[in-house]
Amino acid sequence: MARKTAQDDPLAPVTLAVGQEDLLLDRAVREVVAAAKTADADTDVRDLTPDQLQPGTLDELTSPSLFAERKVVVVRNAQDLSADTVKDVKAYLGAPAEEITLVLLHAGGAKGKGLLDAARKAGAREVACPKMAKPADRLAFVRGEFRAVGRSATPEACQSLVDALGSDLRELASAVSQLAADVEGTIDEAVVGRYYTGRAEASSFTVADRAVEGRAAEALEALRWSLATGVAPVLITSALAQGVRAIGKLLSARGGRSADLARELGMPPWKIDRVRQQTRGWTPDGVSVALRAVAEADAGVKGGGDDPEYALEKAVVTIARAARSRGRA
Repeated sequence: MARKTAQDDPLAPVTLAVGQEDLLLDRAVREVVAAAKTADADTDVRDLTPDQLQPGTLDELTSPSLFAERKVVVVRNAQDLSADTVKDVKAYLGAPAEEITLVLLHAGGAKGKGLLDAARKAGAREVACPKMAKPADRLAFVRGEFRAVGRSATPEACQSLVDALGSDLRELASAVSQLAADVEGTIDEAVVGRYYTGRAEASSFTVADRAVEGRAAEALEALRWSLATGVAPVLITSALAQGVRAIGKLLSARGGRSADLARELGMPPWKIDRVRQQTRGWTPDGVSVALRAVAEADAGVKGGGDDPEYALEKAVVTIARAARSRGRA
């Protein structure tokens, strides 16, 4: 659910939804519309793009009605409004009409910042809808989705869902809804695997896990499946790098409880437990070899080589061998 950062009343005269995450922007709109229709089932909803909101249009939409009907006016991509229309909106912010809720969707960048600042200065209720580019943000989103539907899911299950479905929040939200509807009790990693096995096995993190575990054949199979299903090579090198760095961090850390190491290394406790199992067979020299292999593969997939697939296969094999370096010593 979109994070609220100001007043918590969906029927505030003006709601400002700021960010570029489409799902969260749509939810911010739906929340206002739902509240308005709860107050008045006959609420009139106008959903407008910048080209539809011409100078004078807002004044027409917000003028007093003979029947005093409740109305929600949604303006999408407000940063793209014309200068004259922005003047209209700013004037309206100074004296919003009763029974009307204005919802401004703004990307939040430098473009149209004057309107953004004016809405904030006028005391608009603000809802943050940031693009979730980091895996940790998407993981937090999935956890929040499970909490929102009153269901319990293990950390491993949440991570597996993110690994399987990637960055599309709509897919993640839909998956949580499906699992919550179909599965009783706590949702664990095995449940996610049953529902999304093909997607999970194609993920870049599965390639990395099999490689750092020394399972070369399985890692290569997962790699080919990932590439065949459209996973970007750069995502695979990123996952390989994360996997090898995690091994290196745990090898260099002093022993201790998972919770203590989690605080020291900046990893969740469940991941500490998983990486601990993966470190068997690794040596510091092996980590160095693996990191060099990842760096070479990264250069290869970013234009430094003629065959990105070969660069990735070479890295996977080298990492898997490095994972067994202690046994060969």
